[in-house]
Amino acid sequence: MTELFSTERLIVRKFNPDDYNDLADILTDVEVTYFEPYETFTREACVQEAINFSHSNEFYAVVLNNKVIGKIYFSDKGYGNYEIGYTFNRNYQGKGYACESIIGMMKYAFSSLGVRRIFAEIDTRNKKSIRLVERVGMRKEAEHKELFPRKDENEVYNDFFIYAILKNEVNWNLERENS
Repeated sequence: MTELFSTERLIVRKFNPDDYNDLADILTDVEVTYFEPYETFTREACVQEAINFSHSNEFYAVVLNNKVIGKIYFSDKGYGNYEIGYTFNRNYQGKGYACESIIGMMKYAFSSLGVRRIFAEIDTRNKKSIRLVERVGMRKEAEHKELFPRKDENEVYNDFFIYAILKNEVNWNLERENS
């Protein structure tokens, strides 16, 4: 297990191929994946996706008591600029786990990876995600009109907000915690 960091309740680590069942609990849920840029997975497809994620440096497992309850996407876009995304098992939403893991990822990235800026691209209809990024201190930078086609209606295009935070804007302690 390759742990990136831990928080009070969670471990964020690289995915393992044997995470496929927990990953399937997330990626097969139509409601959870509705705003994602990919189609909802089958349980069978999650076996290969867990293998793919285990080789990736962009996808990380959020683990609570040895169960993967979410995934974080964290991708280098150049010049110290990283995109963040997240998807959580519906049974673990609304309990602060996403907020805790995203703040943990930001602290880790700003203090250990030399990251300068983190941004998120969010469908304007995704109110939960907008509340989350605002809670962690990100600010709205832009709104892109009719950027990507809607999954269920390709002739309809969705609007997206860009939220971001710079290292020098964070207002929480970036010192590495010994946890």
